[in-house]
Formats: sequence, C-alpha cells, structure tokens
Amino acid sequence: MKQLLSRTAFLLALLLLPFASAHASSGYTQTRYPIVLVHGLFGFGQVLGVDYFYRVPAALKEDGAQVFVAEVSATGSNEARGEQLLQQVQRILAITGAQKVNLIGHSQGAPTARYVAGVRPDLVASVTTVGGVNKGSVVADIVRGVAPPGSVSEAVAAAVTGAFVKVLAFFSGTSDLPQQPIDALNSLTTTGSLAFSAKFPGGVPTSACGEGAYQANGVRYYSWTGAATTTNVLDPLTVPMGALGLAFGSTPSDGLVSVCSAHLGQVIRDDYKMNHVNEINQSFGLVSLFEVSPVSLYRQQANRLKNAGL
Repeated sequence: MKQLLSRTAFLLALLLLPFASAHASSGYTQTRYPIVLVHGLFGFGQVLGVDYFYRVPAALKEDGAQVFVAEVSATGSNEARGEQLLQQVQRILAITGAQKVNLIGHSQGAPTARYVAGVRPDLVASVTTVGGVNKGSVVADIVRGVAPPGSVSEAVAAAVTGAFVKVLAFFSGTSDLPQQPIDALNSLTTTGSLAFSAKFPGGVPTSACGEGAYQANGVRYYSWTGAATTTNVLDPLTVPMGALGLAFGSTPSDGLVSVCSAHLGQVIRDDYKMNHVNEINQSFGLVSLFEVSPVSLYRQQANRLKNAGL
C-alpha cells in the first residue's frame, strides 16, 4: 500500500511539474522597464517589515517584474516629493541600465509621479495612478477651511501632524527626509491640485469626469480607483473611511478622493468595491470579500504594461 501511494505521489508530481514551471517562468508581470511604486500622504516604503503596498512588490516580482519602492517625504508638496522621486528614478536607471521606468502612484503618489513625467518625460514610460488626487480632495478642502493660513488651528494641526510623521519616519527609516504638512495640505486641495495640473497636464481629463489623453510627450497614462468606503467589518480603518466619505455627500468616492478626481488617462475602472486604503491592500489584506484582490489589480496592470511594450 505504501509503495502504491508513493508511486501515485510521484506520478502526480510529474504531472504538476510542467504547470509549476510554467507559472514560475510565465513572465506575466515582466515589464520592459522597471516598476516604481510611489506612496501617498503619510506613506512609507516599509514600517516594521510591513509594506505600504501590502504584499504587492513580492507579487509583482514573482512573475518577472523588476520592482522598486520609492521613499519620499510622508508630507510635502507635489513638487518637493516629485524632486525626491526624480533623484530615485535616476539612481534606479543607473543601477538597472534601463532607459525608463513605469511609475505607479497611490493617492498623493499620483501627482508625485506626474511631476517626474512632466519634467523628465524621457525617463518615464508610463504613469499609473491608483486613487490618485488628480483634481483635489474635498477632505483637504474641509481641513483647509477649518484651519485657514496663519490661524492657531493651522499651527496646532501642523504640530500634531509633524509629531506623528516623525514617529512614522523613524520606524520606516526615512527620518532624514524633510516633512512639510502644510505644503502637503495645500497641494491636495482642489485649488492646489488644479494649479499643479495647469503646469503638468499630461493625462488630466479636460472634462469634469471623463478620460484624459492616453499618451502625452511619449508617456502613457492609466488610472483606476475604488468607489466604496466601508468594505470589511474586520478592518479597523473601514469606519474612519466611512466617516470621511460622508464629506462627499452623494458623490462616489473611496473615502478620500472622488471617483472623478481619480481619473487620469485611460481609466481602467472607477467602481471597485474598495476604499482608499483597500487600494493598497490595507489594512493587512482585510479588504472586501466580494471584489477582486487589490494585489491582482497591480499584477494585471503590470501585464497590461508588458503587452503595451512598456
């Protein structure tokens, strides 16, 4: 009996071997150019071993992608963060020998990536934004309204935010990066975002809620976003996301960014059952059980870029 079971297991292993080998060498995510993931406001590369893009880098690397995770200031203007990202892109190109990169930015990572594409389009093959603040956020507008420039409330908000960010930067190993909470706030308001887009219009829709140009200055533009706020009762952030989503009224949003504001270039989809943190597979993968995995979306985008020769 043992001999029969042993032979059966051996035969089964032989049958499955081609499938395992095909998966390991499928190259599904093997893009021509390296992928650089760019975090948003209060973001980080890793904190205590936990990815901001939770389990995304490993999933992309599994089938062939070269993946780098940017480390830019957790708070700062789009331009300041963009300059930090540009320096990292140049280092990545020097290390890999590649001519360009594919940038994927979440939240404020969207305008951060767009800045690099705007000032150095020769170094960027594509920009993909996920829940991107491309036309501002109502939440930022409200915060700016209750904490106007020069007010005591602004000073208090800046101090509290600054203290939080210092702790975050310490545990992420990026304590040497400058932090400018008020600059970040100004960049994320509707007024700030529209001023930024006037300087860097690549992929930005000219209509209120349409698609933008699929290509500008040789750079391809893509976007997707969620349109839900409360998605998983086990996620400790789902209630705060639901509360923030109330600021948008009947306007569809992911809790921090409206669906229309997230549009850029080719809109892949704008109605995923995901909130702003689900879009990066947080908290710790506690996302909706009734929607595609966020990790799968990043893998699909890598494959889309690969098929486009990027």
